[in-house]
Amino acid sequence: MTKQPTDLNNKAVFDQLWGITKELYEKLEARFELHPDLSVENLQQYSSLDGNMKGSLTAFSGEEVDWLIHSWLGNPEKSNFSSVRLTTWLKSHIQVPHLAFEFRTLPNIFFYIDYIPRTELLTDLAYLDRYYEPVNQTFLKLQDDSRLKVFTSTSLYLRLFQSPVSLCYTGAPTFDTLELTRTLAHETLDRWLTWVDAAELVPEDAREALAARDLLVRRNSAECDPGNKFVAQMLGSELTDKLVRSLWGGDRISH
Repeated sequence: MTKQPTDLNNKAVFDQLWGITKELYEKLEARFELHPDLSVENLQQYSSLDGNMKGSLTAFSGEEVDWLIHSWLGNPEKSNFSSVRLTTWLKSHIQVPHLAFEFRTLPNIFFYIDYIPRTELLTDLAYLDRYYEPVNQTFLKLQDDSRLKVFTSTSLYLRLFQSPVSLCYTGAPTFDTLELTRTLAHETLDRWLTWVDAAELVPEDAREALAARDLLVRRNSAECDPGNKFVAQMLGSELTDKLVRSLWGGDRISH
């Protein structure tokens, strides 16, 4: 993508992207009762042995939220790469999709915004219509947005993990792209919150199976991420393994 007069330095872009996730988290905190999980207490500030890569990871759970991750990784003052993440996995009392946000500097801005399905979309057409049709026009409109370039992962698993209306793009590091990212993120969260409030309860006898499926999807998404090998190169395998376990709650204390 061509440079534009409003290009920002990497630290400024990172601060904006991290700020977007903090805005989103504040909305989640206002809606849900969230409690920090002590299993990740020592990850609230971490760094590589050489100090060239730093990060923070916090995890929360509550009556309605099974596992929420809010994290960042990078060193935006010294490198082009940084990553921020906010992912909310609901408990099995309702079947509303889980919610995923991931933003990066590459140094171009990368954003991934998605509703993670909790059923088989090929056969559960009512679920598809209810939760994914409302995003289809946004998906199609962004395909033609000249400010953006579709990001297609080389990982077969990641392409399978994404929903049919996944918003996954890169764009020049400009104020315009940041504002578009912010707008899309808030629209996605606000829509999701209305779904949570209106959701019917899952029958008691179906909740255990749904919770097991949720956990398997969450664990696979953490462990099968092809980016883990690059993180291991930066942070070492021991710290990387702990971060990956934290993403799915492998060491969690609360339930």
